[in-house]
Amino acid sequence: MPHSYNKIWLHVIFSTKNWQPLIIQPAEKRIYAFLIHELKEMGCPVRIANGMPDHVHLLFLLNPNRASTDVIKQIKGSSTRFINQEKITPFRIWMANRICCFFC
Repeated sequence: MPHSYNKIWLHVIFSTKNWQPLIIQPAEKRIYAFLIHELKEMGCPVRIANGMPDHVHLLFLLNPNRASTDVIKQIKGSSTRFINQEKITPFRIWMANRICCFFC
C-alpha cells in the first residue's frame, strides 16, 4: 500500500488590533506559552513562537490531518478566550486578518 509523506511548515503572523503594542511583559510569556501548548495539543510541533508587542510569529509543523485554516482559526479563537479570561488586556487583542506562508 502506498504511503504519503507530508511535512509542511507554516509561518503564521497575526497582529494586535490596530497594531497596538498590547503584548507586553509579563503577559508576553504567558501568551506564547499558551499558543505553544494549544498547537502541541493539535499535533502541530512548534519550532518558534515569538514576536513584538504588536504582532506574533509562529513557526510550526502542520498536522497532516488538519487544514491550515482550521488550525489558525482555533489558535486565534482559543488565545482570545484565554486572554479575556485571564484579563491580560482589556482590549480586543487580534485583528481579523493574518498572514500565512507555507514551507515544504
